[in-house]
Amino acid sequence: MREENQYEKTIISKLYDRLEGRVVIAADLTDEDVKGTETDELAARVLSFFKDLNGLKILDKKTLLEIISKPLPKEPLNVVVSVPQSFKPDARELAPNFKIRDTYIDKTGATVGDFAAYFRDRYNKLRDLLSQGNIGMVLSTDKLDQYANGREVSIVGMVYEKIITKKGNLMVTIEDEFGSAKIIFVRPNSPGKDQINILFDSAMKLVTDEVIAIKGKVGSPPFIIANKLIWPDVPVHARKQTKEDLAIAFTSDVHVGSRFFIEGMFVKFIEWLNGNVDKNRDIAGKIKYVVVGGDVADGIGVYPGQDKELTIPDIYKQYSVFLDYIDDIPDYIQVFVIPGNHDAVQLADPQPALPKELIGDFSRSNVHFIPSPSYVEIEGLKTLIYHGTSLDSVIHSIAGCSYSRPEEAMIEILKRRHASPIYGHNPIVPSKKDMLVMQDTPDILHMGHVHKNGLGEYHGTQVINSGTWQGKTSFQEKMGHMPTPGILPVYETKNGGVVNIDFNRL
Repeated sequence: MREENQYEKTIISKLYDRLEGRVVIAADLTDEDVKGTETDELAARVLSFFKDLNGLKILDKKTLLEIISKPLPKEPLNVVVSVPQSFKPDARELAPNFKIRDTYIDKTGATVGDFAAYFRDRYNKLRDLLSQGNIGMVLSTDKLDQYANGREVSIVGMVYEKIITKKGNLMVTIEDEFGSAKIIFVRPNSPGKDQINILFDSAMKLVTDEVIAIKGKVGSPPFIIANKLIWPDVPVHARKQTKEDLAIAFTSDVHVGSRFFIEGMFVKFIEWLNGNVDKNRDIAGKIKYVVVGGDVADGIGVYPGQDKELTIPDIYKQYSVFLDYIDDIPDYIQVFVIPGNHDAVQLADPQPALPKELIGDFSRSNVHFIPSPSYVEIEGLKTLIYHGTSLDSVIHSIAGCSYSRPEEAMIEILKRRHASPIYGHNPIVPSKKDMLVMQDTPDILHMGHVHKNGLGEYHGTQVINSGTWQGKTSFQEKMGHMPTPGILPVYETKNGGVVNIDFNRL
């Protein structure tokens, strides 16, 4: 008898029960083979596959792959929307208190002038944020050669390039509107945690196109030997708490239409909001707001071979099914929906709200379709909602960041006060105004995209990555991603705490 881990006991054994002895499950099947599949649906497909075959029927890896590789259109599961009499949600009795800030999205011709205007606006906004700190009188790059060697100066610029010199030092080229300057970060002689080591390690995390301030001494030929690196950074601020005991549910990456969409768990989430799940019902009763952080549909042609992994190959049907789920959320809950890179809007950030062409005649006063990113002030809490497409470039470019801990990459983004600091890795609209600069300090920063839950706190800002409702796709497997589906972070506004509701266990 083969050994079964806990996941196989809950999934493989359920599949065995559904097959009722009509098909034998081979010993080579593991949890990875069935992850992201619905047990009832898979059992039905297996029985359908074997129904006209005679002899011993064995479900092995090869046969399983053949079965699940064939997309099957299907109707969504029914959601139980009747509210039990015993469910008395406190959130129903309180009026909503929120304010949506419009995100300016400019349409440009992507000319040289558009790019110049975009970077000028980014630079000016971030320079202004830097000037709010203690950086002293700022020198422009064209004045550097007028200062004697050893003179202490401060300079602000956008990172253009960084290289390691022959001596092992880090040389960073920065630019302002007047020219460029070279900054030297001296490599420490020995490892440790002294100021030189900390400065050098921090400088190694610099990325192109971010705006920084440098303090240091003038050297010859004109360059600056850095002794301090300053990011725009969010200031340290007290965590806000609300008078009312309410909660915000954060979710994203639903991927309706994918055969890896774990529909049963998502339906359980909707039923939980309606009070039809006993566990954590007290928390469900507090939820006044639901934030959906993009990739609500799986889309069409987003990655190679996606067509083989769709159960709904019609993009309009994908959104219709998603809206059916949203329609079953109680009407006293305010719902905010932004798009993501799988959604059928422009790929470049900032992304406009889901258009009429996708949502059709759907209209509910408590459901709000807004751009990505968007600021929504919820119960006085400035909540920055962004799908998080830039997390890919940040994770690949900054040492110490990884897909397994997305909250650390989100903190690096907060330091830079820009939702997508590295230009070119993911598309950005070169508009006259850079709407990705975080001019206001968010109380909550919410992202998704990487399908991995993550929680953190930085300078008083709550950082939340809400994971996914999709199992591991073939593309994610190639990329080495490890999704954490079905885990819902809920932020309690009165005590400032986050509770993870795990629908894998409900």
